[in-house]
Amino acid sequence: MKIKRIGVAAIALAAAGALVLTGCTSGGGNEATSPAGDPDAIITTNGSEPQNPLIPTNTTETGGGKIVTSLFAGLVSYTADGEIENDVAESIESEDGQHWTVKIKEGQTFTDGSDVTANSFVDAWNYGALFSNAQGSSYFFDNIEGFSYEADSELTGLKVVDDLTFEVTLVAPEADWPLRLGYTAYSPLPEVAFEDMEAFGENPIGNGPYMLAEEGAWVHEERIDLVTNPDYDGVRKPANGGLSIVFYASQDSAYADVQAGNLDVLDAVPDSAFETYEDEFGDRAVNQPAAIFQGFNMPYYLEHWSGEEGQLRRAAISMAINRDEITDVIFQGTRTPATDYTSPVIAGWTDQLEGAEVLEFNPDEAKKLWAEADAIAPYGDTVFDLAYNADGGHQAWVDAVVNSIANTLGIQAVGKPYPTFAAALDDRTNDKLTGGTRAGWQGDYPSMYNFLAPLYQTGAGSNYEDYSSEEFDNLLKEGAVAASVEDATAIYQQAQEVLLKDLPAIPLWYSNVTGVSADTVDNVVFGWDSVPLYHQITKG
Repeated sequence: MKIKRIGVAAIALAAAGALVLTGCTSGGGNEATSPAGDPDAIITTNGSEPQNPLIPTNTTETGGGKIVTSLFAGLVSYTADGEIENDVAESIESEDGQHWTVKIKEGQTFTDGSDVTANSFVDAWNYGALFSNAQGSSYFFDNIEGFSYEADSELTGLKVVDDLTFEVTLVAPEADWPLRLGYTAYSPLPEVAFEDMEAFGENPIGNGPYMLAEEGAWVHEERIDLVTNPDYDGVRKPANGGLSIVFYASQDSAYADVQAGNLDVLDAVPDSAFETYEDEFGDRAVNQPAAIFQGFNMPYYLEHWSGEEGQLRRAAISMAINRDEITDVIFQGTRTPATDYTSPVIAGWTDQLEGAEVLEFNPDEAKKLWAEADAIAPYGDTVFDLAYNADGGHQAWVDAVVNSIANTLGIQAVGKPYPTFAAALDDRTNDKLTGGTRAGWQGDYPSMYNFLAPLYQTGAGSNYEDYSSEEFDNLLKEGAVAASVEDATAIYQQAQEVLLKDLPAIPLWYSNVTGVSADTVDNVVFGWDSVPLYHQITKG
């Protein structure tokens, strides 16, 4: 997930029907009766402490994302293979792709008993888009008339027609605009949320398949407990009693628990188990493609990493990394060296981009470029460090990457661990990094555009390292209003070729989802974005 900015026109076009993941099934409605809150039917799974209170428009990372997705239901939901189906929406229609009429189903309620209405969506979207609210997902609304990045401005493109109907006017036609509406930023909010949004984020009231087990169910840095919402009647009707999401300090600890039967589902096997987990867990092990990109970013505010010198050093660092060796030795076939900035399961992916040779291991060229940079400003005894969160199982590959850099370029290079993902992200957000930083991306919705705009567009919510390119921004805008899928794809590929020259991020590899489940559960399916379809899981 997750972690933002501009319209989608053809992005959605390019994504529809794009994903085919081995072993995936539809995420449609489950007719099983939910044993709400039954302690014998609670599914235990791994997670991480959310960075922020659980407000849908400000939850931009995977730890909070899997919780918010469980607590809230949007207009549409995604199936396992990335297709959309109506959830709260009765219909989403347009004759021209620019003016949309949204009708929601009757009888929808939040868990406090209040009704889900057209205002629930319009008010939530306006809150998320408002400049002064500084929401991480605000960019998702910038294709709606009235949006502003510079001042508070109401979304004039939103109009409530009646309790169950609202209209949306986009700044330009987007034929497949509904594709993005399954992302959590488009969730509705109850009226009570606007009385004290921060307090609401600590004890959110949603309309999704699950709800907080009780006030205080979120024990920070430890776990969050959810039970099924008996009033939810959408396409994700749970077949279990709830979720207990445990925030593990390490993937190894989580893996030990699933081995012992103390954890039902793990969505990220530690690298220490790559060689053995499929044999150990058999048909309860998964190794399948997912919409996950991994790389690392170099902040532009650091000395030596901007301008011509910075461009040379970025290319040198990239060519100093032996991706083939690292993915083979460390990841044992669970990663694929990157050739672009998206994912092989996303429509438009290619390994033929101009400039992609910068992602190939080339020690001689790396040394040459580094020397050219030194001629501009000597690097001297500066230590290159690469930050990562120690709770995510990253140490082995970070050590391998910095060793490859050090051995190739003859510089000092070390890993810099942070105890948690939240702590690492805080330093990125506050411009306190001293070197590079691990920067993964899990798709919010299945499109090429979603892998580009949130991370690299000027001012985007997840562009923490402050990259800015007018050429790149203009290509994104052009692609968003392209007349066909083919045209949009070609433009987004041009935009990536700009990135390959500037290298705001150094692409490393694409991740498979490597998950396992204990024999305590059945019907475990991992979706296009690597997240299990929790509502389908049954407790044995």
